[in-house]
Amino acid sequence: MRGLTRRLVAVAAVATSIVAVSPVAAQAHGGGGKGKSYVKVGYFTQWGIYGRNFQLSKVQNSGAAARLTHVNYAFGPVTKDGTCISADPWADWGTSFPDELSVDGVGDVAGQPLAGNLNQLAELKAKNPRLRVLISLGGWSGSAYFSDAALTDASRKKLVSSCVDLWIKGNLPEHAPGVAAGIFDGVDLDWEWPGSDGNAGNVIRPEDKQNFTLLAAEFRKQLDKLGRTTRKHYDLTAFLPASPAKIAAGFEGDKIFKYLDFGTVQGYDYHGTWETRTNQQSSIFVPKGAPDNPDFSADNAINAWVQAGAPKRELVLGMPYYSQGWTGITSGGDGRFATATGPAPSVFGGGTEDYKTVKNLPGFKVYRDWKAGNSWLFDGTTYWTYDDPAQLLQKTFYIRAKGLGGAMMWSLDGDDENASLTKAVSFGLSHR
Repeated sequence: MRGLTRRLVAVAAVATSIVAVSPVAAQAHGGGGKGKSYVKVGYFTQWGIYGRNFQLSKVQNSGAAARLTHVNYAFGPVTKDGTCISADPWADWGTSFPDELSVDGVGDVAGQPLAGNLNQLAELKAKNPRLRVLISLGGWSGSAYFSDAALTDASRKKLVSSCVDLWIKGNLPEHAPGVAAGIFDGVDLDWEWPGSDGNAGNVIRPEDKQNFTLLAAEFRKQLDKLGRTTRKHYDLTAFLPASPAKIAAGFEGDKIFKYLDFGTVQGYDYHGTWETRTNQQSSIFVPKGAPDNPDFSADNAINAWVQAGAPKRELVLGMPYYSQGWTGITSGGDGRFATATGPAPSVFGGGTEDYKTVKNLPGFKVYRDWKAGNSWLFDGTTYWTYDDPAQLLQKTFYIRAKGLGGAMMWSLDGDDENASLTKAVSFGLSHR
């Protein structure tokens, strides 16, 4: 680890100078599946079109779409009866977008076969032919019944058939058959978490660990069967936890990658405002002087997956486009590892804030720990741990040095209007 740390520190100054001098606008494309170039996965949130006013047209117009290999559309929940449905049909296929909010610049009209975000995804793919779009199933609040749906061979077949029919074959309720066919190029499993606690009320079983593998196998089987008809490969990916305890409780790391094209590893929320002490939320390594032992870091998460049997080339590191913030700090210094009175004020509450907002906060000083690979803002009272373009560029060097498969970003609406974060990631992962 020391050798890797030294190399990352050595290139950190280069990262800073590149970001300072250049818009980091290199374009690069990669494909899904094993053995291809680095993947660059950006999550687009279904609900972002409302309060956040973030449409897919912004993904296109900012230049982000041209620099991604995958867009994960979040989320499609799993119901209590073990089927796939839309969490918000109005957003998915009902709402209309005017000219200025449409990907192709032409607004929706009454009576067209398909509207909503799905139609915008189709337009995004038309403008970016190499871009692959996946439906992300579950999520934090949509994983309550995964355990039930994965419990038996019959229930797994039922769930997968339902998901493939709705999202991949495009058979939407009250629409012509196959109206949304070809929009989604695969499935992303966001079961949070098999075998261990996630959102309150989730069904959890010890056998979730084996059943996750069996569910992945069933998805692979049905997607491959459809692919033989459509003559295309459908991606199957999964969002994976950073915690070694959750890995051990819920995943057969030496088996699941037989079915997955790649897995995205949680690279954020290592610490946050559920704690009373400021800390890093997405550091590459555990910082010197960190108060917790053991502690979370990107390197610890990746190493835990490798030890569990996962191939490095199929591990994709998650990166946050948002910050965790604390306030009420009175101890001075740089604010790190300090006692706080509560979450920092933020637009949507809870002490989290988009990069595009925190980067413009007045009165804050930027602090960096290149050895650990993390940065933060502090104004004497309020502390934000965040990743900016230079920090993400350092993370791409880590991905290269570690031999990983690429980067995943949660979520695209947190970036600025110039897609500075996405451009930094793309620049760092332009070529193998």
